[in-house]
Amino acid sequence: MKVIYQSVDEILHSLSPLDTEWRDATADAAIAKLAAMEKKEVYSISDAADLLEGSFDVGILCVRLFLGFSKDRMEQELRATLGAGGTGQQRYKRDPVGYLNGLEALGLLEKMALSVNYVPKWSDILVERLRSGRGSAILGQKRGRDLEDFVEVLVKEVFGAGGYGTRCSFSGPKGVAKCDFVIPGKDDAKIIIEVKGYGATGSKMSDVVGDLDAIIAAKRSDSRFLLVTDGTPWIDRKSDLRKIVERQNHGDIMRIYTSTMQEELVSDLRTLKAELGI
Repeated sequence: MKVIYQSVDEILHSLSPLDTEWRDATADAAIAKLAAMEKKEVYSISDAADLLEGSFDVGILCVRLFLGFSKDRMEQELRATLGAGGTGQQRYKRDPVGYLNGLEALGLLEKMALSVNYVPKWSDILVERLRSGRGSAILGQKRGRDLEDFVEVLVKEVFGAGGYGTRCSFSGPKGVAKCDFVIPGKDDAKIIIEVKGYGATGSKMSDVVGDLDAIIAAKRSDSRFLLVTDGTPWIDRKSDLRKIVERQNHGDIMRIYTSTMQEELVSDLRTLKAELGI
């Protein structure tokens, strides 16, 4: 092969978009199944069963499209509705009636009727692009922020409006770290609270261990470090959650709370307030 010398400009000028086809065989099959559906004013359980006939993967994809659920969200909702025992094809084979009743409880039949009988507008295409792109990111951010707001109400209840710092970096003897709440303030981190809320699995869930370790490394050894977290995706990320629990067991994190532990969190904050003389 002949030796040649290339330049940056040459490469830049030769670049082109990496366009690809978004449809695969499963998508084509789902489109065909939806196109073959009979238009009705009202749909029944038997219509939901028809969706799952043939390829279960294609059928459950159609179900997700009607409900507007991602794959992760679908698994979460089915797990909450059906209980233990799985959420996929084997669960459906074992108990088709219970599975279909679960889909009905999620509102599938109503969503089928609304979708099939909806008269679209041109702007719907752009709205859907917005929802699946920027909207997906916003939804993830809001889930985390909603949990932070929930915790702030409780912190304010105990320490008052000016008794804490929010979403800042605190100074410790071994460095500086970011946290969601620090009491009484970033220059005197007697109590540190980190909040991690999740609605879908992803890389951000694994980042939490590193975020916690950064706080543990920077804080005073006698600073009380509390973690508030929530979100059913932790069920699928048990290895990460196990690492967090180990840190709590080792004394690096004083206690881990979820939103259902509101009373415990408030009680512990009041106890710490008295013990530390804040």
